[in-house]
Amino acid sequence: MSSSAQSTRARTETEEQEEIEGPFILIDKLIGLNGIDAKDVRKLKEAGLNTVEAVAYAPKKELLSIKGISDIKADKICAEAIKLVPMGFTTATEFHVKRSEIIQIVTGSRELDRLLGGGIETGSITEVFGEFRTGKSQLCHTLAVTCQLPIDMGGAEGKCLWIDTEGTFRPERLLAVAERFKLSGQDVLDNVAYARCYNTDHQMQLLVQASAMMSESRYALLIVDSAMALFRTDFSGRGELAARQTLLAKFLRMLLRLADEFGVAVLITNQVVACVDGGPSAFAADPKKPIGGNIMAHASTTRLYLRKGRGENRICKIYDSPCLPESEATFAILPDGIGDAKE
Repeated sequence: MSSSAQSTRARTETEEQEEIEGPFILIDKLIGLNGIDAKDVRKLKEAGLNTVEAVAYAPKKELLSIKGISDIKADKICAEAIKLVPMGFTTATEFHVKRSEIIQIVTGSRELDRLLGGGIETGSITEVFGEFRTGKSQLCHTLAVTCQLPIDMGGAEGKCLWIDTEGTFRPERLLAVAERFKLSGQDVLDNVAYARCYNTDHQMQLLVQASAMMSESRYALLIVDSAMALFRTDFSGRGELAARQTLLAKFLRMLLRLADEFGVAVLITNQVVACVDGGPSAFAADPKKPIGGNIMAHASTTRLYLRKGRGENRICKIYDSPCLPESEATFAILPDGIGDAKE
């Protein structure tokens, strides 16, 4: 077995536990503080709050919604969590240092990595949208493997968690990409936790499970392919738009919380809709836009628009980003994952 393959082998529970206690504080640290006991902590875990950071970031009413947590107990839990998690002001210098520690996961294409400033960024949400067959799911499959690479090879040395709402996940693709990067196919498959999702309630429940899994093992990437598919079908009746957007906002907020808590890269794919309202965008060369409205737009840190090129080539455009300039790159969908486009 190669050294690269050995580096991706799942760590023992002891090694993982020692490693994951660095970026965040496990919620068990609250036991014994100000009357908080193991029973209280168990209730918090059942609600998806597995770290002290999760409690500190949550509004008090979220704690009050947990059965068995009284108003007084919620105040004690919030007070102790805030003591352990710094949530005040900091200098831009300190934040700049923190930003320098962010890991970027390579995509498999040098041109695409150059466009993204190195790759998909950990600790934030990257949205990829486009028509069918533009490479959204193929990019997900490649990143599910590259996130397991050593850091000096452009990876993040962590596992991948995949929520599949459209039935597009194919482990065979992972094996092909693993062979390309000289990784053990079995190790790569073992390091990808997969769940087929069937409705929006299930989609929310899976994030609760994901939080528990991330608190117990080192994950580098969370994929949701696609984020909006089930919201479009579960809320298709008249007058349901407000309810859909409210639940979508909660889903995206939890994704962002997971990115903040555990430092994982969150990658979501999205569908597009053609503009047929007769507005100015209807006369544009490519009048398609991502679905989800302003809620999706504000939740995503970086938004990437994929469109078809010649043959297997695809074009990626920076649609929105706080730090990347608006530009394009051409990549290709190859038998062994995302790669550079052929001349």
